[in-house]
Amino acid sequence: MPAIDDLQLGFFFDASVPPPVERSPSTGAPSLSTGSPPSVDEARPARGRTALRARTAVLFSRLQDLGLRGVDALVLMRTRTVMVSQIGRTLRVHEGYAEAPESVLRAIVAFATARTKPERLAAREVILAHDVERAPAVRRREPARPGDLAVIAQLTEAHRQLNAQWFGGTLSNIPLRLSGRMATRLGHYDAGSRHTPPEIVLSRTHVTRHGWREAIHTLLHEMVHQWQHETGRPVDHGPEFRAKARAVGITPAARRDVTPLERRRRIAG
Repeated sequence: MPAIDDLQLGFFFDASVPPPVERSPSTGAPSLSTGSPPSVDEARPARGRTALRARTAVLFSRLQDLGLRGVDALVLMRTRTVMVSQIGRTLRVHEGYAEAPESVLRAIVAFATARTKPERLAAREVILAHDVERAPAVRRREPARPGDLAVIAQLTEAHRQLNAQWFGGTLSNIPLRLSGRMATRLGHYDAGSRHTPPEIVLSRTHVTRHGWREAIHTLLHEMVHQWQHETGRPVDHGPEFRAKARAVGITPAARRDVTPLERRRRIAG
């Protein structure tokens, strides 16, 4: 799960959001942001742009009525990972919150105006608890390499056995995949969406370089994330993850050293 910045819930912005709606010129406050805002799709009907601008203006007014200060522009966006973010004096909000109840809007205001991290975290929980329709995920597929199918078949069988051993067979059978694009991560659990099924991805380099025992350790790590997701828990490396990781006998941390013992001894010596 991506790390959460103090001033942003998630990462990446949709490439087709309109420019910010500015305050009335009578305020004298310019719209500020870092970098140019994403361009508008020129093929989009003018009526659609007008409707979105109207929704943005209404939401901006509601947030100001609830105490939003220090923000000169509001952008409504449609993405998978970013729910609310603030860059400079521009506030970006997922368009799914345009008709959110007042309690959620108050949380957005609290997030944007918070002075401490605990205040932001409390607002974050309320914001993320409100379900919005996210943009479809686009998974970049890479061609399978020789030997991938055999390794995936072994990992699938290992998933079945570990599921029975540590999770009472309650986890779903989900696709497993090898990736050559994971430069720093050993594995990843993707919870999927209404458009794509969940999956577990392991680094191909990790599996081939560090051996089967380490690969199974990583698979079990991602299965703990699968367990979190399927039981309605946050998918993170918090206390519940660490407790479950210890219970299934793996390192209770987001990262671990997979350097072979012999090499570690050479480096230390």
